[in-house]
Amino acid sequence: MSSRSALRRIVIAGGSTAGLAVARTLRQEGFDGQLLVVEPELHPPYDRTTLSKDLMLGRSGVADIALLEESALEDLDLQWYRGRRVAQLQADTRNVVLDDGSALAYDGLVLATGSSPRRLPLESTPDGVHVLRGLDDALTIRQALRTTRRFVLVGGGFVGLELAAGAEVTVVEADRAPLAQALGAEVGTAIARRHAELGVEIIVSSRAVEWVGAQRLVGVRLDDGRCIAADLAVVGIGAIPNVGWLAGSPVLGLGQDGVSCDATLATALPNVVAAGDIVRWPHPLAGRPVRIEHFEHAELSGAHAARRLLNHESSGPYEPVPFVWSHQGDHVIHAAGFPAGGLRVNVVDGDLSAGPFAVTYHDADRFVGVVTLDSPRIFRRLRRELSSEGVAV
Repeated sequence: MSSRSALRRIVIAGGSTAGLAVARTLRQEGFDGQLLVVEPELHPPYDRTTLSKDLMLGRSGVADIALLEESALEDLDLQWYRGRRVAQLQADTRNVVLDDGSALAYDGLVLATGSSPRRLPLESTPDGVHVLRGLDDALTIRQALRTTRRFVLVGGGFVGLELAAGAEVTVVEADRAPLAQALGAEVGTAIARRHAELGVEIIVSSRAVEWVGAQRLVGVRLDDGRCIAADLAVVGIGAIPNVGWLAGSPVLGLGQDGVSCDATLATALPNVVAAGDIVRWPHPLAGRPVRIEHFEHAELSGAHAARRLLNHESSGPYEPVPFVWSHQGDHVIHAAGFPAGGLRVNVVDGDLSAGPFAVTYHDADRFVGVVTLDSPRIFRRLRRELSSEGVAV
């Protein structure tokens, strides 16, 4: 990284949560040069985590989810390129090429392009099939939920289950249980049981293989031949980091699953850092390079990447313990650290079969994660214990 004085023009590729956190931190730290922000969406930055929570359920409106008030956003003095996407990185000349062919020169560059929802590789997609990524998707689905009679959700991850808890729905999950990869089959099954009590039908170990309906969706066919009647389907099977525009660049990791960074969020290119969903970096608690798609991580990594770009000696490694919460119907899930399927799970409070519970996750003899259901006080204690393993919250 070069000295701060050499940075007079910084391009931020991505103007959502992580990119905005970068811009705010740069200004707070005294950067008074040009800040150019490239963002595909036309909306001002908003909190994406609310899309499957309050916004979808009608408990909040578009104005309620803004990340900054309009006046505060204007005070940042950002040069926006809205409705534009980054298409290519020309590192040798320090240029970012946009999808309209124009090029933006930079002294410093922040990669914060986020991720896009995975889509099912089916031949045709009739009206009534949606993915949830942005605000426009959320508003369209919210409107459809007001009139739908038969709703199918393909995928039982966090976002999907938040949607499922707010409607009469059938969930189709390819794994043995919802959230099996994220939390393990045992905990995923316990959460599925809570959803069943709310009236949600969950079909596991099944895949959607066909949308039924030529112009308008009338059903979802599964790999066992069953057809689930539906006039609305939402696909929630995970996300893919938006890194295709970086093809051929040394910043891409193996398999192109994110941008490879060191412990400080710096990439292999000079004056280029990364933040948010696309970052893959070594975390001491996980014991391996990780990539995280949570709101808190987007904000914290954005702030850290900004300080790293300014070459703060005090920025140090980026090591927060990841945290996420999920409001699912009457229940609230809290998770911290690196819970995952395949790890040893200990029930430390409550019962997985009914009521609140708290579980810890262990990789061999290392305490690496915690998940609770409707147990916020216990979660706070376990999270503190997790951080005391040598990694700061």
